[in-house]
Amino acid sequence: MLLKEIESFLEEDVGQEDYEEIVPYTECNAEITVKEDGILAGLEEVKQIFDYLAVQYSSAFKDGDRIKSGDTILTVRGPGAKVLKGERLVLNFLGRMSGIATLTRIFINEARKVNEQVKVAGTRKTTPGFRKYEKKAISIGGGDPHRFGLYEAIIIKDNYIHLMGLENAIRKAKEKASFTRKIEVEVESIADALRAAELKVDIIMLDNMKPEDVKECVRLLTERGLREGLILEVSGGVNLENIKMYAATGVDVVSTGMLTHSARSLGFSLSVV
Repeated sequence: MLLKEIESFLEEDVGQEDYEEIVPYTECNAEITVKEDGILAGLEEVKQIFDYLAVQYSSAFKDGDRIKSGDTILTVRGPGAKVLKGERLVLNFLGRMSGIATLTRIFINEARKVNEQVKVAGTRKTTPGFRKYEKKAISIGGGDPHRFGLYEAIIIKDNYIHLMGLENAIRKAKEKASFTRKIEVEVESIADALRAAELKVDIIMLDNMKPEDVKECVRLLTERGLREGLILEVSGGVNLENIKMYAATGVDVVSTGMLTHSARSLGFSLSVV
């Protein structure tokens, strides 16, 4: 974490009030425990926050560990004013990031039941200002964070195609993009997928297509010799009820915004002991 991020997060919660004049500066021992089973994420950020506050800590866990209800994740020792100043911030980090990591692992476990090689990826449907940590939580959960922002890859989406046309959009992308950046095209029909493959894009995203149509698209691409070297991604409407059907089609990546926009925070609490 950057120093300015820690200070900004604390300012958002504590404000300009001199919190340390209100809460006793008495030496304090406290424990952070988890209330439910899941995958731990956000512990490194919590340690950095406590380092900033000059609060000592110890933990037998690391990010990515499986945790169960009742586990003591972290013990802390320091001035009570400092410990309580950071209480809500550290619990928010642990809850949000562990919730995303846990949901990601659930999605992966379902997908890998039918396709051991498939990647489960996130999207840019993230919380403004917190994307870095949400993407990190996906990785900790075993998922693929996908691109961090528009600048990491060129994705020609439906609105681009509506404005420019499929072939023109691909041509312009190839003219302007560095050889280091992959070009991905979002399509909603088998015909457009085949045409994009013929135009030698790097990745094709099959968007809002039914599993049976995705399977047929994979078959046709393979039959026509267009599948090799092409990354196939499926997205749109993917959830826990249908991810196995999509993973079984033979695509390389299944992406879903649910990993971030629908992840429920895992429960943690801090108690003075």
